[in-house]
Amino acid sequence: MFLFLPLMLFGQQHFDVILKNGKIVDGTGNPWFYGDVGIIKDKIIRIGDLSKSEADKIIDASGLIVAPGFIDVHTHIEGDEKTTPTAGNFIYDGVTTVITGNCGSSNIDIKKYFKFVDSAKLSVNVGTLIGHNDVRREVLGDADVSPDEAQLKRMEGLVETAMRDGAMGFSTGLEYTPGIYSKPGEIVALAKAAAKYNGVYTSHMRNESDKVFAAIAETIDVGRQAKIPVEISHFKVGQPNWNASGKMMAMVDSARKEGLDVTVDQYPYTASSTTLYILLPDWVKDGGTPSILKRLSDPGLHKKAVNEMIKDMNRRKRSHFDYAVVASCFYDPSLNGKSIEQINIESGRPSTIPNEIETILDIVKMGSADMVFHSMSETDVENILKYPLTMIISDSGIRQFGVGVPHPRGYGSNARVLAYYVREKKLISLEDAVRKMTSLPAQKFHLTGRGLLQPGMYADIVAFDASTVKDESTFEHPHAYSTGFKYVLVNGALTVDNFKHIGTRKGVILHGPGYIQNQSK
Repeated sequence: MFLFLPLMLFGQQHFDVILKNGKIVDGTGNPWFYGDVGIIKDKIIRIGDLSKSEADKIIDASGLIVAPGFIDVHTHIEGDEKTTPTAGNFIYDGVTTVITGNCGSSNIDIKKYFKFVDSAKLSVNVGTLIGHNDVRREVLGDADVSPDEAQLKRMEGLVETAMRDGAMGFSTGLEYTPGIYSKPGEIVALAKAAAKYNGVYTSHMRNESDKVFAAIAETIDVGRQAKIPVEISHFKVGQPNWNASGKMMAMVDSARKEGLDVTVDQYPYTASSTTLYILLPDWVKDGGTPSILKRLSDPGLHKKAVNEMIKDMNRRKRSHFDYAVVASCFYDPSLNGKSIEQINIESGRPSTIPNEIETILDIVKMGSADMVFHSMSETDVENILKYPLTMIISDSGIRQFGVGVPHPRGYGSNARVLAYYVREKKLISLEDAVRKMTSLPAQKFHLTGRGLLQPGMYADIVAFDASTVKDESTFEHPHAYSTGFKYVLVNGALTVDNFKHIGTRKGVILHGPGYIQNQSK
């Protein structure tokens, strides 16, 4: 003890890794400062002047920003874990932690899922939510029905089991089958089941365009009734409500003044991405794919669907489906990157909304496609990004490099914020951008020990050049990793060294508070 204390006082402690001479942006939103970061095993031990200390590896971070690893709370990595465990699209964008199970879609057996992820040994840390659509499908299938009391109790039981097994909260995808058929009372009951274990309620709302205000009100009311924190997923607005983001954020502010914990997240682009099925009327989707195909083969129902889709286009004040671009069509990859309007013209049909709808239905009948929808205004994107309660997300899975024409958000969300909105437009400060990517999501999702550069925290760390960091992925050429991240450490393990992912796979499972409560009993 008498030898150890003086050594500590004079900075002679030996570390596994020291990052020296960096500009530290610690995640709090406070101004940067110069300092060194000392790491032993998977933890940050000291921050300050470590010039007299020794380490097994010393990383010179001169000229670099040293920050907490970024936390992406809205991903969809299910199915990608063993295909691409190195998660390059996330790691090269500074992301060290992801939360999956969003938009109501997740694994039902969370304990089994975590064992699978653990065996896959990913380069990123992984947490998950329990998804409403899969819980509902397990009990009710894809039908447009309401649960009886026994069925609702069974659904609640599935949510509670998932929470005890480590889910971080309960997610809904209320524009998707079968969530579109659920009533508010059902959502509240299941959110209450998650609230028992200090979970979060995240929602892909019922509408993000012409009925967005009603959708926000419903989402907030779930939080109010279930007494659960709310995260509104990929906060955005399409036509005809462009420039309504101020009113949307005012609704969130009003809820917070009421005492409700409501926050939002955003990918910083003017296009969304989801399945082509989203364009179909809700009643067409009742029962899933077999029922969809059966209805569309009936001339009367086919005509009814077309007429409703025409009305929907008129309500959204759109004259063509030029905004809808195929990202991935498995049965005909030649359609990838083409808009519905373009595909319709190439099929020999005149360029009209009814004909373009027939083209959509043709693609649906052949197996559908994943899409990119250019549907938002830059003004709204910027307003939401400036909002203090907005986290940065990708809404992406782990990308297989070169496959399809996916949305660039999967490669470049964080780098785009840092390069375009911080460096070029000066819309927000560097410190606030990092806060939105680190401590804000860590706080909301109970990620204890992560999201800040402080002694005792896990050593998830990124070191990047603020003057060169850039999102290289574009809509036309999406398969491009972000540049500028020179070093990335995950749980103290060097994962990106001198701009190169070296294959390290030291990500761990992150359990929600319900698991921790359950283990302590």
